[in-house]
Parts: sequence; C-alpha cells; structure tokens
Amino acid sequence: MAAPGADEVDLIVAAWRREAPQLDVEPLEVLSRVARLARHLDRLRRGAFSAHGLETWEFDVLAALRRAGSPHELSPGQLLVETLVTSGTMTNRVDRLATRGLAERRPDPDDRRGVRVRLTPAGTAVVDAAMADLVRAEHRMLDVLPREERRALATLLRRVSAPFEQGS
Repeated sequence: MAAPGADEVDLIVAAWRREAPQLDVEPLEVLSRVARLARHLDRLRRGAFSAHGLETWEFDVLAALRRAGSPHELSPGQLLVETLVTSGTMTNRVDRLATRGLAERRPDPDDRRGVRVRLTPAGTAVVDAAMADLVRAEHRMLDVLPREERRALATLLRRVSAPFEQGS
C-alpha cells in the first residue's frame, strides 16, 4: 500500500527496492520525476503553441529570432546553435516558415554568399502571443511551489544540467 501523498515514482522505486534490493535506485526518485515532468511540460507547451497554429519546432525557431533583438534576424548557422538541429533540418524549417510568412530570407550584408533569416511582423505577433500563453501556463504549473522554492529548484537543476550544457 502506498504512503499518503505517494506518487507514481514512489510506487516504481518501492517495486525496484523490493525486486532488486541490491541496486541503489535513489537516482530514480529525482530523475524519474524529472523525466515524467518533462513529458507533462512537453504536452503543456504543445498545447500553448498549437493554440496559435504552431508546432514546437516552429516556436523554437521563431523564439530564437525574437530573442535575437532588433532586427530579429540570425544566420542559419546561429539558428543551428540556438535550436540544436542539423543544417538540412534548418533549411527545411526556414523554408516552411517563409512559406507561412512568419520568417524571411534576406541577403547577408556582410557576406555576398550568405543569408540572414528575419522574423516578419506576422511571425513576431504569433511568437509573442504563444510565448505569453506559455508563460501563463508555466506559472500555473509552478504555482504549487512558493517563489523561494522555485528559485532553489532552478539553482539545483542548473547544477545538475551544467555538465551537459558545457559541451553544447
């Protein structure tokens, strides 16, 4: 029988401790919750984006352009770094966003052979609206924690993820 307040991870950990007592399954108590939370967050984000007719990848590219500051443009190489995809994938994504009128290719003024990808006014409007909905939804998700605990959690997660981010 599960303890009061137990969640699915508690049940999984208890089962592993029963079935394989020789294993130290303590990491599951943290990382299984992180993995499950990531799936919930992914669904929440997809909902916020789809309400504005966006796929997650579209939001990622548009948000990278929006964060770049005026004139809200980046080179394809910079977009690769921002979104962690291959160059072939990025070419396809920029093509699709340009077809929808959310981004456009422009000649790079510093390199005759290069291009810059720029956010259009329509792209700005849709990414801003999707971001506002996302932030509201994420605030609701974190409302179970007081502000001090949210800050502490952010600090702890930063420490755990830092070694993986160093090589990005």
